[in-house]
Amino acid sequence: MATRVLLRRSLGGAGGLGRAGPRLPARGSLALRGLASSTNRAGEDSWLKSLFVRKVDPRKDAHSNLLAKKETSSLYKIQFHNVKPEYLDAYNKLCQEVLPKIHEEKHYPCALVGTWNTWYGEQDQAVHLWRYEGGYPALTEVMNKLRQNKEFTEFRKERGNMLLSRKNQLLLEFSFWNEPVPREGPNIYELRSYQLRPGTMIEWGNYWARAIRFRQDNNEAVGGFFSQIGQLYMVHHLWAYKDLQSREDTRNSAWNKHGWDELVYYTVPLIQEMESRIMIPLKISPLQ
Repeated sequence: MATRVLLRRSLGGAGGLGRAGPRLPARGSLALRGLASSTNRAGEDSWLKSLFVRKVDPRKDAHSNLLAKKETSSLYKIQFHNVKPEYLDAYNKLCQEVLPKIHEEKHYPCALVGTWNTWYGEQDQAVHLWRYEGGYPALTEVMNKLRQNKEFTEFRKERGNMLLSRKNQLLLEFSFWNEPVPREGPNIYELRSYQLRPGTMIEWGNYWARAIRFRQDNNEAVGGFFSQIGQLYMVHHLWAYKDLQSREDTRNSAWNKHGWDELVYYTVPLIQEMESRIMIPLKISPLQ
């Protein structure tokens, strides 16, 4: 079309004939234009599909076998407790009295990884992360023993009066993520939770096995987990920072590293929903 306009202008100027009369396009040019237009639309459609359509991994194996750490058989449980606002202080005090006893009891094959209050995100919320060393048998053993523990049953009854709601998930640890070990503070913690599209967990793991290398400079990576029971296709990444400004600086610095932008580009379409919580550890938390 641009060629046709230029041609008209050149004819008008060179021959002194003024504007050229209107011309009807040849039937062949219309056909070619339609073909080019449909080809462009097909190209655009295929490009858009490449952003959102992902191939499901064809291997016939469970995500837990492909993504979890082989050298350990640890199972994790994350708990979200929404506390009545007027009871938050009493709830924290109660937890600080009882939870360390479970953590330190040698007959319980479990450990308290961290316990926090949400600072930014869902308010008046407590988050607890437990590790069961030995997988599902360890979890069953601990639950059976706690049912016989009178102090714990009283704790649960008193705690229940303070809660609005609660939920939990059983998690496995990504093989390529850092081990969540105790650390000194003071730190703030960010729990970034991702609801993935069903069928994309393997792809997420493949991308983040490379992406985690870009997030080690300030020792911010604490642990990465994916759900087995509870809300499925959930991923949780746990990060530690000195403060909110340190978080901002650390996250921005990743964009200066070659390859980070590409990994973000390919992982974003895998996500249905995402949530960020900024959390403050309780005094009893091994992660300070």
